[in-house]
Amino acid sequence: MKVTKPKTIYIISLGCPKNLIDSEVMGGLLSQSGMQIVPRRELADIVIVNTCAFINPAKEEALEEILLLGREKKEGSRQFRLVVAGCLAQRYGQQLLAEIPEVDLYIGTGEVGNITAHVNSLAHRDAKRAAIITKPDFLMTSQHARVLSNASVSAYLKISDGCSNRCSYCVIPAIRGKARSRKPDDILREASMLATRGIREIIITGQDTTAYGKDLPGRPRLSDLLTDMTKIKGIDWIRLLYAHPAHLTPEMIKSLAGNEKICRYLDLPVQHIDEHILKAMNRNVTGTHIKKIIAQAREIIPDIALRTSIIVGFPGETQKRFERLLEFIIETRFDHLGVFPYSREEGTKAALLAARISEAEKERRRDIIMQEQAAISNKINQSLIGTTCEVLIEGKSERSDYVYTGRCRRQAPEIDGMTYVQGRQAKTGAIVQCKIIDADDYDLFARIID
Repeated sequence: MKVTKPKTIYIISLGCPKNLIDSEVMGGLLSQSGMQIVPRRELADIVIVNTCAFINPAKEEALEEILLLGREKKEGSRQFRLVVAGCLAQRYGQQLLAEIPEVDLYIGTGEVGNITAHVNSLAHRDAKRAAIITKPDFLMTSQHARVLSNASVSAYLKISDGCSNRCSYCVIPAIRGKARSRKPDDILREASMLATRGIREIIITGQDTTAYGKDLPGRPRLSDLLTDMTKIKGIDWIRLLYAHPAHLTPEMIKSLAGNEKICRYLDLPVQHIDEHILKAMNRNVTGTHIKKIIAQAREIIPDIALRTSIIVGFPGETQKRFERLLEFIIETRFDHLGVFPYSREEGTKAALLAARISEAEKERRRDIIMQEQAAISNKINQSLIGTTCEVLIEGKSERSDYVYTGRCRRQAPEIDGMTYVQGRQAKTGAIVQCKIIDADDYDLFARIID
């Protein structure tokens, strides 16, 4: 039996930042084993697609990528092995094994830590196709080296994995397992390691960051973890994502205001405001409490930047309930907001609900909210003209009038727009003082202050 050990790996990461971290961990494990992570798939012996399967658009994106690679593998002149990892594999791996023969191996979310053994198994030319779907209980540690982009100035840090909330529309507990928190010392060790690699901004992530520590002995607190993280030399910004409104407390909000390193920014996915819809979603929070916690956040931190996500078209969302949601968005004036049409997912309780909304109506409602939000965001951004702020330089701009791109503290990467910067020479990773000189619906335009 002839064995050809794989040497080059190309990883495609789809979906959320939490999935990106899994891709970085797989890259680190493969690199440690002596394999090379390459920048283009034409150079790879093995292509790994780390997939998302949270909602239908994510599944469609993953399948399009897999089928494209399958055609390249079948029709191209260069042969490679194709591995599908992550949430889509965890959820549908056994089914897809029969339907997409070009894929050599499917591995679920529980197999991230075993990626080297799985890749090595493909070295055998007569290796059989397989779907390896195990219990989704993998939890990374600081011992897992991550392959980051050479140009990275920010990095996501996953403080937990899985979720125990059981929202009625969500498949995450089934494909990621129950909530599992990392130990505080291990998280801080990784944050220190990231700082030594030149990372300036740590972005805290997890399925529900505000549930952190509830499953650990002694129930360590998120607020204490954030405070300890501010003591790490080299880390200048710390940003919190995925805070569940049912678990966010005034104490946690005060921890955001308690140290200059912690960005006055909060990602608070409310999903809806109507009491009937929130109950049907099993969000374990009322609209009244959501409004209260937002008011508390703005009272404690008057200049806080708030991001949220909304689901429209959930079963039972009558026109009146939608209008209630729209009124709430107009009154609350979130700085950043994302809208998702409800995706009916098999295996969830919401999939059994009647009173379904048509796809066309879901899109109409999404468009209405996004139009309102664009106007809100524009007014907020216009109000920032003339103010000064810190900007983290991320690289060169393709515009001739603004040399650099970056972000201010009120902008998370990829989801909140960016800040275009003009002025003196600045290095990637530098944090420079800027004056906002212009703005549009989502982006800011600034000049470095000499």
